[in-house]
Amino acid sequence: MKRRLLTSLILTLSLSYGYAQQDTAAGKNQPVTVDGSNGRSLPSPLSSPPFPSGEWVGSPLIGVPADAPDYPLTKLLGLAKSKSRIKIYGWIDIGGNFSTSKNSNAPTSYNLVPNRVVLDQAILRIERQPNTIQKDHADWGFVVDNIYGTDYRYTLAKGIFSDQLLKKNNLYGYDPTQVYGMLYLPKVADGLLIKVGRFISPADIEAQWAPDNYLYSHSLMFTVDPYTFTGVHATLRLNEHWQLAVGAHAGNDMAPWSSSASLNGLAMVRWVSSNNRNSLYGGINSLGKGYYKDAHDNLQMIVATWGHKFSEKVHMNTEAYYIWQHDAAVGGTAIEGPGKDWYMGTGLGNTIPGIASAVGLVNYFQIQLSPKKDYLSIRNDFLNDPQGNRTGFTTMYTSHTIGWVHHFNNLIRIRPELRYEKAWRNDATPYDNGTHNDQFTAAMDLIVRF
Repeated sequence: MKRRLLTSLILTLSLSYGYAQQDTAAGKNQPVTVDGSNGRSLPSPLSSPPFPSGEWVGSPLIGVPADAPDYPLTKLLGLAKSKSRIKIYGWIDIGGNFSTSKNSNAPTSYNLVPNRVVLDQAILRIERQPNTIQKDHADWGFVVDNIYGTDYRYTLAKGIFSDQLLKKNNLYGYDPTQVYGMLYLPKVADGLLIKVGRFISPADIEAQWAPDNYLYSHSLMFTVDPYTFTGVHATLRLNEHWQLAVGAHAGNDMAPWSSSASLNGLAMVRWVSSNNRNSLYGGINSLGKGYYKDAHDNLQMIVATWGHKFSEKVHMNTEAYYIWQHDAAVGGTAIEGPGKDWYMGTGLGNTIPGIASAVGLVNYFQIQLSPKKDYLSIRNDFLNDPQGNRTGFTTMYTSHTIGWVHHFNNLIRIRPELRYEKAWRNDATPYDNGTHNDQFTAAMDLIVRF
């Protein structure tokens, strides 16, 4: 029986080799105008593949197809083209690096362990996306994301299986990163989408999930900002150029029932130009009392992102933020478990009286090298951590990364990259467990969808 199931999976993978990633259930049967739009939204500004997305940041987007393709597992389970529109699929991301650090690459994230191959993330997603292209009737949906791997430590929320990190400092772990329901109401303005549950923080160029990110590693500023919220998030579309989002949540990376939870609000606005070559997205990602509570961050965040398309093959995204909190600890959220080679920064740091803040800036510059197969990404980022709240060291950081992404097909891709980063205060040594002030890495990961 197991052999028969494995044979079926391999056959399905083989048959899926050449399907078009844009051929989604929500968009496949929609009328397409001469200019390439679906009659509800502007034509996609970017080519996906090879880029992770065809749209500027600011999801969820109303009026844009959201259904995933029928990946091999969806087909194997008999859900392809199902009237239920339920999809079950996922991916595996395996990566490794050569580093000048011997024990830990922190504060670099998502390739934490140097000179070693690890399972970064194995994801199983179950979802049903509401059809927001149509305006005839209300629709509903849900998303359940499950992660196992080393990357769990970046998405984990206090109060949800959090002992494996906060009490034990385990290298590998499991996290139900997203569990939320959706309701789409087409008659409110130009469409209203309400999301309730646990969801990924909406404000970032970068993404927690490997297939959605431009590069394998992440900027330093992404490493230390909010990852997930639990609460309610409402997106209101005014027209094809303007979209608003408001919400309330329990604070960054904590469940509402945790001892550190605190009510926060968010308000974001998204605008795209008439030719869709420019986009602005920003606002308040998290705002409340902002007090560090029970050894856990309660980050307050103002953020803005600008996307610009130079040509059909070249575009960039630039993001800046200011984050702060009151009476925080050096190093941020405390891990009470034992220090281990890959991360020794455990224990509660000293309290910082008053406001502890940080400023981040990142630019992603992309060049498409071949249709649907290859692109080059250049990332330059800056982080200023003047009180040491985010990284444990009072210093400014810069990092510079160049990476090449190659799609073998729509299921398999690799992302090799070279990166150099540095802490600029002479006596600051954040790298390799507090022993170096800079770090060079050569890294690569392999993403396989199923």
